Amino acid sequence: MSDGEASSGKASTWRGQVAQVAAIVACVFLAKGAIAEPFYVPSGSMEPTLLIGDALVASKFPYGYGAASLPIQITLPETGRLFGDTPKRGDVVVFRWPGDRSQAWVKRVVGLPGDRVQMRAGQLFINNHAATLKPDGTGEAEDDRGFTEKASRYIETLPNGVEHGIYKIRDNGRLDNTPEVTVPPGMLFVLGDNRDNSADSRVAVRDGGVGLLPIDNLIGRADAVVGSWDMGMRSQPVWTWLAGFRVDRFFTSVR
Repeated sequence: MSDGEASSGKASTWRGQVAQVAAIVACVFLAKGAIAEPFYVPSGSMEPTLLIGDALVASKFPYGYGAASLPIQITLPETGRLFGDTPKRGDVVVFRWPGDRSQAWVKRVVGLPGDRVQMRAGQLFINNHAATLKPDGTGEAEDDRGFTEKASRYIETLPNGVEHGIYKIRDNGRLDNTPEVTVPPGMLFVLGDNRDNSADSRVAVRDGGVGLLPIDNLIGRADAVVGSWDMGMRSQPVWTWLAGFRVDRFFTSVR
């Protein structure tokens, strides 16, 4: 075999390896873009459903695909959603925050287009029907700085029958009474389950909240927690960090 043939063979092998790597990268990108994408929960706004340090997977196919579904955030003209579908009341959704689309947030959908949504004395009303609250003991609500505060836990049942836990840290909170809002077409009303520590649709975007959420901002539906680690362990010696894994939360569904 001549030197030229040897060089040609090496080049072919090199090109083949590059092609394999490119194919793997393309498959990963496609999976993240079309099937599901992992996200990390950095705040306590969805406690007790989601905890700080949870790693969750958002399924993208339930609501169709748009610019927000891409695994990298680039600016594209809004042309609607392909295979689009509207979330159900009670779905926990991951979305691009309207104030900065590079940020991914997670909240619970309570109001669909055409719904009238209002908070009255800390109780949610949808189309003038109350979401029932059943006391369910107490819990520890954690804030973004790692401090905890005792919270009353309730099981909230939406008018369509969906049940989930919520936290109430105090009575007569600043967001416990709101004007009635009619959700416009193409929008959603979302709330955090930690009702006294969530900048959601009760808070305007200019004030750091979500405001009414455009459906086009949806990334996907939060379906499962695949891992969880207590972020408070960061202040402990490294050799104790394994104790921070919340094994009981691994591979659990989000409700």
